[in-house]
Amino acid sequence: MKKADVFEFYRRLAENDPAPQTELNYVNPYTLLVAVALSAQATDIGVNKATGPLFAKVTTPQQMLDLGEDGLKQHIKTIGLFNMKAKNVIAAAQILVDKYDGEVPRSREALEELPGVGRKTANVVMNTAFGAETIAVDTHIFRVSNRTGLAPGKNVLQVELKLEKVTPKPFLQGAHHWLILHGRYICKARKPECWRCPVADLCAFKPKTPAPKEKMISA
Repeated sequence: MKKADVFEFYRRLAENDPAPQTELNYVNPYTLLVAVALSAQATDIGVNKATGPLFAKVTTPQQMLDLGEDGLKQHIKTIGLFNMKAKNVIAAAQILVDKYDGEVPRSREALEELPGVGRKTANVVMNTAFGAETIAVDTHIFRVSNRTGLAPGKNVLQVELKLEKVTPKPFLQGAHHWLILHGRYICKARKPECWRCPVADLCAFKPKTPAPKEKMISA
């Protein structure tokens, strides 16, 4: 995608959604960290259903330790891989209490040292909680970047680094949210809804998906 088209691509997404937000519910940086870690291979909706009651009780690493692994499992048992996730969340809470006085660190290196926290989770926390200009590449962003020609790459790290390089400075902080929401609701995996896409004319994907025909209404 040409440089001018990249700018226009983001400009239109920003115009449609000036203040994009994560769809995960959270109270503070710590609960965001927990929510993102729980969201691996799970839907935001499913995570939010589980964390609603959880975050009404637990908003700090110490409170998570007080709840305990078994108590946490009772809250998140509807989420996939909940046994391993509960173990990681408790282990991470212990490190946060012991090493960071219960505060969530702001650096990627420190975040990635926490059990259950990979580069993607670290990038989300840095961006959403602390305003860092990071882009966490999930399946939606990977698809959108390759399909549109915005930042093609063979793996998520390639796409992440390319996105950071081509995304204009004014759009870096919001890029993660714009791209994930675009992939989730318009540039869908099986059948992108090109007919209502605000950046269809800038996109390399062909052939464009036509609008669905209206169903005949029987008399």
